Amino acid sequence: MIYLDNAASTPPDPEVVEILARAMTDHYANPSSAHGLGAAAARALEQARAEVAALLRAQPSEIVFTCGGTEANALGLLGAAALARGRHMVVSAIEHPAVLRSAEILTRQGWEITKVAPGTDGRVTAEGVRACLRSDTSVVAVMLVNNELGTLQPVTEINQALRSVNPRIHFHVDAVQAAGLVPVDVTTLGADSLALSGHKMHGPKGTGALWLRRGRRVAPLWDGGRQEAGLRSGTENLPGWVGFGRAAALCRERPRAAAQVTALRDRLEALVLQSLLRVRPTVPPGTERAPHIASFLFPGLPAEPLLHALEGRGIYASAGSACSTRSRGPSHVLEAIGIRERDAVLRFSLSRLTTEAEVDNAVVALHQAVEEIAGVVDGSFRS
Repeated sequence: MIYLDNAASTPPDPEVVEILARAMTDHYANPSSAHGLGAAAARALEQARAEVAALLRAQPSEIVFTCGGTEANALGLLGAAALARGRHMVVSAIEHPAVLRSAEILTRQGWEITKVAPGTDGRVTAEGVRACLRSDTSVVAVMLVNNELGTLQPVTEINQALRSVNPRIHFHVDAVQAAGLVPVDVTTLGADSLALSGHKMHGPKGTGALWLRRGRRVAPLWDGGRQEAGLRSGTENLPGWVGFGRAAALCRERPRAAAQVTALRDRLEALVLQSLLRVRPTVPPGTERAPHIASFLFPGLPAEPLLHALEGRGIYASAGSACSTRSRGPSHVLEAIGIRERDAVLRFSLSRLTTEAEVDNAVVALHQAVEEIAGVVDGSFRS
């Protein structure tokens, strides 16, 4: 079995599994309790918070733990919108559904949403974002790494454009697909809030965080016991968040991982393009991308049969695709860069656990799968 779907979820690091299990048995007390066991649990929670903050070069007090990236995005966007004066938001057209559906919620509350189109390279520009700003723009959201294409968005330049027009705009960044392999330094990025997810960096599912710049405010999505500085009520998921903290620490302890994954991705792309001459990269060569995502266009081939043919050979990837297996609808990201629905797009995403042998074997299996499916569809594999 070769797992190349790490952009969807990464396998938990064994150290994360160990510390999570230990937290479940050692720190079962409520961190809000006044007794010694509660205090020990609270200390473990704050250690995890410090580890996540260190990954971002942030202050621990700026970290709000959540149940995942979706909640972190919702808290950053809906929470900022609840306190905003203007009722206009700008988002990139290739945001994750977690962001786009938060924007849809706001439209039902009377907000207007402007979507910034990317170029064919899958990147928006600072000039494109600036052109969409209005006097009533209060919130802007642009992801750091696109989850389907792997393209890096010019977040720092976008921030500079925003501040030159209106320093009060709340700038939110979805960094779920970035943290762990792409440097995320909030001291230079310029965002006001930023979303993370534990299971995208070899941590546990059901964990995430919102980084909220000191001095910026968001309204909580719900109320209750007012944990997490009053922004996320509910008894803390201590084992999960401790595991998330360890995952963040491991990312910092492995500074060479990004270079290693980049080399494997480049090897994968070179082998695929050499052995399958009609296959094309989804975005132009030279496009700024994250280390771990390789996306290929297969003109005239259907995505799902190709994926199943790969799975039959023990290769697990995904259709970053013109036809999503789950939604049965076209990918808004691929539509935005002009890819036809009938052409398969497969996403192979690597991690620091991926090996060179796995990459080589996956390319052999892909060649076999393409030959199998091209022989079934009517006509030859089109260029």
